[in-house]
Amino acid sequence: ELHDSPLRRMWDEVVAETDYEKRCMDIEKFNAQNRWIKRGISICTTKFGISFTAKFLNQAGALVHVYKDGTVLVTHGGTEMGQGLHTKIVQVAAREFEIPVEHVHVSETATDKVPNSSPTAASASSDMYGMAVLNACEQINERLSQIRQANPGLSFKELVVKAYFARVDLSAHGFYATPYTGYDFNNPGNGVPFNYFTYGAACTEVEIDVLTGDSRMIRADVVMDLGKSLNPAIDVGQIEGGFLQGFGWSMIEEPVWGCNELGWIREGDCFTRGPGTYKIPSSDDIPFEFNIRLLDHSPNARAIHSSRAVGEPPFFLGATAHFAARKAIAAARKHATSDDSHFIVDSPLSSERTRMACVDKITQRICSKDYKPSMFA
Repeated sequence: ELHDSPLRRMWDEVVAETDYEKRCMDIEKFNAQNRWIKRGISICTTKFGISFTAKFLNQAGALVHVYKDGTVLVTHGGTEMGQGLHTKIVQVAAREFEIPVEHVHVSETATDKVPNSSPTAASASSDMYGMAVLNACEQINERLSQIRQANPGLSFKELVVKAYFARVDLSAHGFYATPYTGYDFNNPGNGVPFNYFTYGAACTEVEIDVLTGDSRMIRADVVMDLGKSLNPAIDVGQIEGGFLQGFGWSMIEEPVWGCNELGWIREGDCFTRGPGTYKIPSSDDIPFEFNIRLLDHSPNARAIHSSRAVGEPPFFLGATAHFAARKAIAAARKHATSDDSHFIVDSPLSSERTRMACVDKITQRICSKDYKPSMFA
């Protein structure tokens, strides 16, 4: 069951903001005038469920210490790996205590502080550990409430000092268990697998070289519904990275293992084990024009401070490059053979696959128009 899905709104806004219909006509005109360079454009939406489908993993702990100088030390069960988790946790604590973020510090993740942590995965860590930290901070604030009421106007540091001399506990363990989840895999249809969904929409224009199969993204527009974002700067960076990863997955990254069909690779060996054979997105693959916007007026009551998770949700939107490239291939095939019948291209849509799918007199010398390029055939 979907709650407050904004997908229709997002689709309409992307179509309008990207001037999609006019660009489709411009691309059709461009393709008619250019034999060896073709373009395509595609719009796609995504809906990504947030929370672990195994119910027991949807729990998180945190430990918060407040010191006499007004600083705060936070330890939680999540792992910082460049995704900005610690930064968001600092913001949660600073907001609850109404202090500058510079006064909040995060200790390294350790099982002697927060035991039995769930994996930092499923794009749910900011939700779970943010709520666990909030829970701990609320406990401390509750203990400080009587002193605060008796001494209005005190700074947080002055309040903490009074609490210390009043023998108030300035440390708390926070815990959070994600509600609304608990799918019964033994009885399909019973339970709810996800707490909520993160939504996105993207429009991507791709240009291909018919003779080499090379492709590039001319422009990409992405709209993500992240509710009331905890940190828009971090979230935009996560969207950029997720989109480019999705581009790599659908366009260039192809693992090749030795098997009976590939006699030139020893069976069981991974041929694509280095940058010479396994290609990942680089700076040259970034769209020439890359526009990212967070959907406004879309709060999410089921997560920390009405936010929505980010990380994996933008990933599939990178596949818009695949669908756009396929349209460019279709234009090349029609130009060469006047054939606009259905055809199949596999993912990743690499340079090799793109070139061979662009049927012309050169490819027809060695294969039929229905040939599917593959490392395995």
